[in-house]
Amino acid sequence: MSQAATAPASARAPARTQRILHGPVLATLLALAAPNLVVMLAQATANFLESYYVGLLGVDALAGAALVFPLVMLMMMMSAGGIGGGISSAIARALGAGDHERADALALHAAVIATVLGLLCSALVILFARPLYALLGGEGAALDAAVAYSSALFSGVTFLWLMNGLSAVLRGAGNMRAPAWVLTGGVPGLLVLSPALIFGVGPLPALGIVGAGLALAIYYLVATLILLAVLVRGHGGVRLRRGVALRRDLFAAILGVGLWSSLNTVLSNLCVMAATFFVARTSMEALAGFGLGIRIEYLQIPIVFGFGTALVAMVGMNLGAGQAHRARRIAWTGAAVAFIATEAVGLTAAFFPEPWLRLFTDDAEAIATGALYLRTVAPAYGFLGVGLALYFASQGAGRMTWPLLGSAVRLGILIAGGSLMAWLRPGDLAALCAVMVAALIGIALVNGLPWLRQLPGGPLLKLVP
Repeated sequence: MSQAATAPASARAPARTQRILHGPVLATLLALAAPNLVVMLAQATANFLESYYVGLLGVDALAGAALVFPLVMLMMMMSAGGIGGGISSAIARALGAGDHERADALALHAAVIATVLGLLCSALVILFARPLYALLGGEGAALDAAVAYSSALFSGVTFLWLMNGLSAVLRGAGNMRAPAWVLTGGVPGLLVLSPALIFGVGPLPALGIVGAGLALAIYYLVATLILLAVLVRGHGGVRLRRGVALRRDLFAAILGVGLWSSLNTVLSNLCVMAATFFVARTSMEALAGFGLGIRIEYLQIPIVFGFGTALVAMVGMNLGAGQAHRARRIAWTGAAVAFIATEAVGLTAAFFPEPWLRLFTDDAEAIATGALYLRTVAPAYGFLGVGLALYFASQGAGRMTWPLLGSAVRLGILIAGGSLMAWLRPGDLAALCAVMVAALIGIALVNGLPWLRQLPGGPLLKLVP
């Protein structure tokens, strides 16, 4: 073991790490989360405008995008919150223990993992796009639009994996600003490129929904190249070095958390796919409206991700330094902040659903379905915020059993409840929305269990030492 690994962490830690280990919990959390929230806001704006542009192509294009959207979010969540969480957790724990050499080596292993998984996902989705979207209920022109959009976007999904993997390296070191600058800085270019490729401008032909997918792929590529430059030069607190031998234990340190986190992400997206399946059995217009409504729910994920990546770094470093009680306090502070943020968005969407929906479509049935979803489900978004925040805290702790169980409970409620409603009350979207609310409450309760205390003290379910 290197001397770096044996020296007391608190004596060697840079100022950023010292704040994470000893600074005020709420103030440090908010300071670390702020750059991430700027990124999430910028990317949410980009998603909003892309939905607007696609909506101008008609209901079929909008329905096609709704079919692809859960899979795109699956890639985002797996690369940033799944494997990315494993990357950040491993690096944070290494730095908390004072082992900078190990942290640098983990950065290279992270890049290798992101490249391999990105290529695999790209090939699988491009090869099996049509049967997959047909299974989700797509048909006719909507299915054709989904396949075209998906093929263009997934041609560059390897760069999405690398972009988020390299960002996770920096965030694990407590450096939230560098990825924030890179990812946010590319959004204005995306907002110009996307409509140019969709509708055509000058010598560029109008590519329709294919142009929307290509614009995202180009954005991922450019961001990846810039992040590589930052890490190679060592400006992010961790250096990406050549000549580092690949080691099984370092792959295991990332994948031991990352694979379980990715499975959790798959379960979370299966929840949305299950709901999409039941809604698609009514009409394509209802599916289009549901797709617009569910985007508000997906908006909660990047909001909590902003706090969550800070939670991974803070919980991981404090556990690496042997400060388990502080790690537990950090987890619940993050959960409280996430509840307030997501509940505020949910209540706003519930009280004012139609202004949001009319930005994308004038179809009466689509608007009615989206409004019903938002009025019923959005007030429960606070529970989703709590569940997601504690999921990220568990990533930092390197323990993913309870978050996996929480997502499985949510999926089970949706499948069982959705099937029951389809049998007892076919076509009743209000009943299906009530099932979605129960599922959100379920995941919050289960994810909170390992972080509770018995009275007068001590862990209820042992998660941290």
